[in-house]
Amino acid sequence: MFKKVKGFRDIFGDDIAYWELVEAKFKEIFPRFCYSEIKIPVLEKSELFVRGIGETTDIVEKEMFTFQDRDGSYLSLRPEGTASVVRAYIENKLYEPPSIKKYYYYGPMFRRERPQKGRFRQFYQLGVEAFGSESPLLDAEIIYLLYYFLNSFDLGDFLKMEINSIGCPDCRPKYKEKLIDYFKANIDKLCDDCKRRLDRNPMRILDCKIDSCKEVVKEAPIILDNLCDVCNEHFEKLKGYLRQFGVNFEVNPYIVRGLDYYVRTAFEMVTDKLGASSAVGAGGRYDGLIKDLGGPDIPGIGFAIGVDRLVELLKLKKEIKAFDVDVYVITFEDFTEIAINVCSDLRNLGIKTSLSYDLGSIKSEMKKANRLNAKYVIIIGDDEVKTGEFAVKNMETGEQIKLSKEKILEFFKNR
Repeated sequence: MFKKVKGFRDIFGDDIAYWELVEAKFKEIFPRFCYSEIKIPVLEKSELFVRGIGETTDIVEKEMFTFQDRDGSYLSLRPEGTASVVRAYIENKLYEPPSIKKYYYYGPMFRRERPQKGRFRQFYQLGVEAFGSESPLLDAEIIYLLYYFLNSFDLGDFLKMEINSIGCPDCRPKYKEKLIDYFKANIDKLCDDCKRRLDRNPMRILDCKIDSCKEVVKEAPIILDNLCDVCNEHFEKLKGYLRQFGVNFEVNPYIVRGLDYYVRTAFEMVTDKLGASSAVGAGGRYDGLIKDLGGPDIPGIGFAIGVDRLVELLKLKKEIKAFDVDVYVITFEDFTEIAINVCSDLRNLGIKTSLSYDLGSIKSEMKKANRLNAKYVIIIGDDEVKTGEFAVKNMETGEQIKLSKEKILEFFKNR
């Protein structure tokens, strides 16, 4: 028997109801904010992620699924969505004519990391990207969209919005020097990964989950004390706009984000319900990324939501049963034409309808309807055909009524 690869999984049964809820919700909400869908490949040239994400990140150093193609080039399964959307934006010249462009994407991502609760090697991300403005008002609306979307699931008591500014190429170098001096003075307390990051990307140490590193970080210099005037003004305006949007937030000076392309605004929607995997949705501004990847100098900002983690939270909040069958139609050999017509009419109304294909006894077919978790059963037999009224049974309450074909369609249309 073949078994699935470690860190990958099958999603089915009642779980699907949660995924369908998420998918229906973002397809309803994101277009309200004028985001259109973009579908990106699961496979890209590895160099895109090395340059876009950063060669010192854990993703590039340890986690990408990379292989050599027959022509000698290296390809990788996408570990995140932003770099691919930016590549598509540049390659397809979506910046012409100049205007603010907004996109959302959804699909599987791949990272070879240690599987844990809410974290898999094939996981699903839902993300948005907006290009063309440096305004903190756009930042605030992006954060509001994340806040609004996640709270639309009634998860407010499970989640908290945290924001930070991580500076820009003008103020960050001096801050990094201060970090390097501080961490070198405490180098014996750092984990091996952080010792390696020290000279190349010291800000990543602020995001380390190792307890010894967390203790050292508590006394480290913070970026908010080292912002340039432009970044400080941007951050103050951002906070003001967020209050106007009605977003409850906290400033967390230790948010740095795990990818190299972020500048200024960084934010996370976090929870304490999923162990170490605290961020359900996160993002930030990346004004230099489009230029770094060969495009024009156009600013950008976005976020990504871990759908696997969101589903885990939804399971904690409420139970959703997957009804694969709304109506199960039981009939017999002499009445298949009538049953087929009833099924067709119900399906045309958008009702999930299944037919009793084996044409067995009512008792055996009712057992099948139960196993399929059907909401209703319609019985079309001798008595029903003679009277012109079919038995309709509510499988949850046990209530059974008689309805003509026309009344049956009206009955289910109202539901």
